[in-house]
Amino acid sequence: MPSMPFVSIIIPVKNFERTIEKTFDYLLKVDYPRESWEWVIADGGSNDQTIPIIGEWQKKYPFIKLVQIPNCPSPGYARNKALEVVRGEFLFFTDADCAPCPGWINEMLKHFQADPKIAAVGGEVFTLKVDPDNLVEAWCQHFRFNMVSPRYGFIKEGYYPDFPRAPRPSEIGGHKAFFFGTCNVAYRRSAMQELGAKFWERPTGEDMDLSYQHRSRGWKFYFAPKAKVDHMHRADLKLLRKVWVTYGQAHLPLIDKYVKKRGLEIILQFIKGNPSFVLPFPLRGFIYLGNFHLMHLFGLLFLIGLALSVALANTGWVIFTIISLALALYFSYKYVQWNFGMEPKDKFWVWCKMKYLTNLSFIQGGLKGFGKYKILCIEPSF
Repeated sequence: MPSMPFVSIIIPVKNFERTIEKTFDYLLKVDYPRESWEWVIADGGSNDQTIPIIGEWQKKYPFIKLVQIPNCPSPGYARNKALEVVRGEFLFFTDADCAPCPGWINEMLKHFQADPKIAAVGGEVFTLKVDPDNLVEAWCQHFRFNMVSPRYGFIKEGYYPDFPRAPRPSEIGGHKAFFFGTCNVAYRRSAMQELGAKFWERPTGEDMDLSYQHRSRGWKFYFAPKAKVDHMHRADLKLLRKVWVTYGQAHLPLIDKYVKKRGLEIILQFIKGNPSFVLPFPLRGFIYLGNFHLMHLFGLLFLIGLALSVALANTGWVIFTIISLALALYFSYKYVQWNFGMEPKDKFWVWCKMKYLTNLSFIQGGLKGFGKYKILCIEPSF
């Protein structure tokens, strides 16, 4: 029987006592020879039981390596430290709150072996609920949090599109930003070495940047949904909102790095197909106009019209006010419409609250750093 390629599974951790053993349990069920893999755990300064848990597992499984990085500034920094000690021909990335499927490695490897120009293969990401009664986990599952296919219009298995020569902002930080998250992706090590590629060390966006480093140099990316990973998401709304803030924050430095032409891209998200155009402007960035934005816009216009109608007693302003209210209500309904299908039904307003606050956090994150980068990012409506 021919020998299998040696692979390295890289997992950054920091205070993951809640889920890390479940991740290890699932990794042990992955169908791959144990003599042909290593797990490299990069700890960024855990102060809970994460390190003792890893130590107990190392006693039983010598293929588990631990790299400790005190005062680690970011997950990308931790992954770079892990890359300094790996031995694998292929580098598999996941997180300590993920559960890879049994065929995870073999499914990805067959695509690498079929095309030597493939730098990365990524799989689908589903939700694994730890607590069946946790409403935040239920919301993440309903939202399809971190899923690849819905992000790009429910794409099927196959190659990602070629990296554009002159990318628009939405092709770097928006709905056309084709990348693989590090919760479920594998890279060809020789491709990374050829480019001298590594993760940037900012708090977030490192997975997008690593993707673009390869795609912008002609390497191919392949989406293999059967190589799935189930993700154990945040169980607390405050922590989930923090994640969405960091997602928005990442877009400004990414656009600064990859988008050279000035202008604001306007994406009409409320129209099917998300048509867009670039508005000549001294700044770079994008502005999405979706249900979230329009319900606020027309709500504001309603209040302005109401005040002027009372002050001026003018029929024209009364009509303006009625139309503004109707449109505010219409886009509000369109925004929450998706939540009507969630169970349990009596938590409808809870689902609306979670959707609104996470969307708001995403938009807040996109506005952070404007003073530094002079890049404007009005993030999408959920």
